[in-house]
Amino acid sequence: MAVALIVIAVGVLWLAIGIRIKRTRSQHGLEQHSITPEALHTLLASNQEILLLDVRQPLDLLADSEIIPGAKRVPPKEILENPSLIPREKDAVAYCTCPGDKTARVIIRRAHALHFDRVKFLKGGLAAWKAKGYPVEPYLQSFHLDTAS
Repeated sequence: MAVALIVIAVGVLWLAIGIRIKRTRSQHGLEQHSITPEALHTLLASNQEILLLDVRQPLDLLADSEIIPGAKRVPPKEILENPSLIPREKDAVAYCTCPGDKTARVIIRRAHALHFDRVKFLKGGLAAWKAKGYPVEPYLQSFHLDTAS
């Protein structure tokens, strides 16, 4: 009985280690598809053609109704349902205000799974952009709160 419990415990431990390694590799791979606020600012200042996507959830937009100049607001649900909203032939950067850039990372994972390889996420999102003192402007467009249950 004791030997069986030890074998099970070792198996569970190996499984947990394997999951942790896979998660770490996945996060590291995703980090390669991030861009810092400084690097994005430099690209935008050099007039690089970049599609900047504000993929914040509606409630986040309601709480902080500013946007990076030139950004296009696209609800994350729309991009997940229709990834062709991200062009394949153009560099794109998505940002949000989620802790750990959760929404932007979901968008990037989905885009990369569909071989949209020219899309990155803004590391630290809108908050990191604003912390550097980079410009924002009021977001004045109307939008709908996602009330689907």
